[in-house]
Amino acid sequence: MQADIERIGARDASEDGSTPLTLGFIPLVDAAPLIVAKEKGFAAAEGLALALARETSWANIRDRVMLAHFDAAHMLGPMPIASTLGIGHVAVPMIAPFSLGLGGNAITLSPAVYEAMEAAGAELGAGPAAMGRAFAAVVARGREAGRGPLTLAVVHPFSGHNYELRYWLASSGIDPDRDVRIIVLPPPFMVDAVLERQIDGFCVGEPWNSLAVEAGAGVIVATKSALWRQGPEKVLGFRADFAERSPETLAALLRALSKAAAWAGHAANHAELSLILAAPAYLGTSARIIARALSGSLVRKSGSPPSLVPDFLVFHDHAANFPWQSHALWFYSQMVRWGQVPYAPGLADTARRVYRPDLYRAALAGTGIDLPRASAKVEGALKTATPVASRNGAMILGPDGFFDGRLFDPDEIEAYIASF
Repeated sequence: MQADIERIGARDASEDGSTPLTLGFIPLVDAAPLIVAKEKGFAAAEGLALALARETSWANIRDRVMLAHFDAAHMLGPMPIASTLGIGHVAVPMIAPFSLGLGGNAITLSPAVYEAMEAAGAELGAGPAAMGRAFAAVVARGREAGRGPLTLAVVHPFSGHNYELRYWLASSGIDPDRDVRIIVLPPPFMVDAVLERQIDGFCVGEPWNSLAVEAGAGVIVATKSALWRQGPEKVLGFRADFAERSPETLAALLRALSKAAAWAGHAANHAELSLILAAPAYLGTSARIIARALSGSLVRKSGSPPSLVPDFLVFHDHAANFPWQSHALWFYSQMVRWGQVPYAPGLADTARRVYRPDLYRAALAGTGIDLPRASAKVEGALKTATPVASRNGAMILGPDGFFDGRLFDPDEIEAYIASF
């Protein structure tokens, strides 16, 4: 089975005595830390020979990690939790010891839907609440006219995309399971699907939103960072037994990725990074479009000027690579909220333990990088950049509010779910 995987760099593996590793990824801008770790030599400096295997769908990523075709992968944050809990597929314990970044997604709707939203009062660049009110008006008018529900796509049932889209819809008075139809499509298929009018919009990571705008097929109406500033996104996912079999290799990979994420996060490197990511072996698209996501300066509608979105995609600042267990528990809370799994204290504890700050701290202990002392926090509580307790005493976390002002206390999951 492994022979049919498109690997980038596999030929070089172990020829110089380094440790070969095969990592899967989806062609998205937020795969940058993996790609940079290979292309800029951070992995080689840790004695690792990375082979990167591009996949089309998240289901393939999950299956190939489960079957040990991949040693680890660029993975949706909720995916290793769902795999460990055994929901949606076979149960295979997984771990997430490294966050690949924060933000990077957006909700894009077809020009026809956005035109109807404008008639309902929407203005380009308005916040999620105003956009949600306009979209709710469009949905209501369609229902009153006897039209079928609009169809929206997400990348996987266990994805931040599914949960942030549902969060926005529900906060806007739209029932995600009654008033619209939500389907699953792989990220590279989103633009074609909206061009073919098979769907009316989608929630996906970059560059697919900007590519839809460029094709005149979509309008960006909300970004993940506007819905939840500093919201978690992809992780590096492993089968749990990898950490037991190869702890030194895992630690070396985390150190390489930390350096790669720091490099990717520097604005001075973004021109070079956009060219690296644009290569046919990786994203295979325009460096100019990729640069929009890296800069956070998005063109929301064809022909409109770019606008800066604060913290649109964060690779390293604000402890972006730390696997906060409160992030794992927020994902679990959404699984419960939307009926994917029941609430039980034992299941919550299992979900929490998928994210492994202990492995992150152990890997980076000798690097001088600052490390938070806590492993979980109340999400949404920071209104401004705030110093927090850390090993070196120099860590500052950015504002992390939800657009509706809610807080998520990881010790009060049941009350949080009941509050909706």
